Amino acid sequence: MARLVYGMNQSLDGYVDHTAFAPSPALFRYFIEEAKRQAGSVYGRQMYEIMRYWDDDHPEWDAEERAYAAVWRSHPKWIVSKSLKSVGPNANLIEGDLEGAIRKLKAERDGEIEIAGPTLAHSLIELGLIDEYRIYLHPIVLGQGRPYFAGPQPPLRLIAHDRIDEDVIKLTYVPA
Repeated sequence: MARLVYGMNQSLDGYVDHTAFAPSPALFRYFIEEAKRQAGSVYGRQMYEIMRYWDDDHPEWDAEERAYAAVWRSHPKWIVSKSLKSVGPNANLIEGDLEGAIRKLKAERDGEIEIAGPTLAHSLIELGLIDEYRIYLHPIVLGQGRPYFAGPQPPLRLIAHDRIDEDVIKLTYVPA
């Protein structure tokens, strides 16, 4: 049975914003290795549209960016959306019963499936479907934006903390 893991970069004040801060080279390498171990990803429409950046090659990319793109393209992706009519390569659209689709996905797969995006994560938190939370805490204060938890914070228990690079700490939680 697959495990759903919600992980994102977060500011000290609890916000996620891919335009406000980017991973350091060490953290990016960490994400490449993490992605290699994942069985796939579940995205909401907005996060999927951001991540579609990796579908096309860019001449300015370095070797690590090309490596991440290769992993991302090879992974199955499930996109939760009511407005999208089609999705890109290696992606499947989830339009109807979110809970049923995610429970079926967990039952049919093994390994770790990434959940990305606070809006989608909020829906899955309410359904009790997220198995692990990973916060990559950056020493930045944004003061605004989308919070990591888009709704009430579920009761959590810290199970690990790891320093990833000079500035980023990975906090790993499970439901309490």
